[in-house]
This record gives sequence, C-alpha cells and structure tokens, in this order.
Amino acid sequence: MSGPDPDGDFLAGRMLIAMPGIGDPRFERAVILMCAHSADNAMGVTVNHPLNGLSLGELLERLGVEQKAIRMQQAVLAGGPVDRERGFVIHTADYATSDSTVAVNEDLSLTPTREVLEAMADADRRPRHSILALGCATWGAGQLEQEIRENVWLACEADENIVFDENHETKWTRALAKIGVRADHLSAQAGSA
Repeated sequence: MSGPDPDGDFLAGRMLIAMPGIGDPRFERAVILMCAHSADNAMGVTVNHPLNGLSLGELLERLGVEQKAIRMQQAVLAGGPVDRERGFVIHTADYATSDSTVAVNEDLSLTPTREVLEAMADADRRPRHSILALGCATWGAGQLEQEIRENVWLACEADENIVFDENHETKWTRALAKIGVRADHLSAQAGSA
C-alpha cells in the first residue's frame, strides 16, 4: 500500500479501498475515486454504491434534460455523505467544459454541472464513459492521511474498467485484486504490524 506522494500529488487520481470493519456503513466495501487531495483537504466520489431505484434516465427526466442517447438505465451512485443533492459526473477525458471540468488524472475528469448531464444524454456529445453520483466524500487537513495510517483505507491506481463498470458488486474485490490482496485474507480489525 502506498500513501500520499511526497512531491505533493498525494492520492488524487487514485482509488481508495475501504478495509473491512471500517465502522461507517456509508463506506462499507467502498471504492472511492480520489478527485482532489492536498495538504489542506481531500475529495473523492464512491464509484460502487448504486442508489436503489434511481436510474440516470429517471434523474435526467426529473431535471428536464432531453435524452437522445441509449444506456439511460445505468444506476445513479451514492457518491458520499457530503452534498448529497449535488451531482458529480466522473467521465473519460474525451469530454471537457471550458470552466468546470477538473482533471482527476490524464484519463479521468470530474464535471459537476448540468452541462455534462446534457452531454451524457446526447449520443453525439457524450463522453466515452461516464457515471453520475450524488454526493461526495471529503476530508480535512491531515484526516485522510491519519485514516491511512490507521489502516482504514488501501490505495491503488485508478482503473477505468472498475470505475465505469456497472457490476458494482464486484468492484471492491477487483480493486483489492489490483494490489494483490484477496478479500478473504483481510481482517476486520484495524492495527499495524
């Protein structure tokens, strides 16, 4: 497991994987794409917790966004406990707005505006891959680093196949496998060796 980068990049553009027994049901088996991380704060979006009974198409219809694309049945995700009414779209870097898209890494971006929702609903303008999450996870200065020291989180490189896949049940296990960890070998007890 690796921690924050001493050069200042920290964990932005990587994925956090919740350890068993995290103690917060909102983050049980969570896989979080870290969108920003600095000495002052951190922000990420959970990519494997679908909201029950809410599809992208239904949400876009509620918002009055005209739909001209297929795959509108994809799940809307519970991105985290902060700003749960606000939409955060994680998408491939082939789409960007001039003033609201933030690069997460060279392949992935985050756009939190209605403009990206309109693009997602249009087969001619949409990003190659995208997911919509309501809410995000945030940490204050040093909070995430402390949680990592306490073995609350593991980290791995971001993987488009995990981020955008609609098989949310297997994302946690597959993220662990990226770093050579089997879920059945993890202990629910935090601590250090």
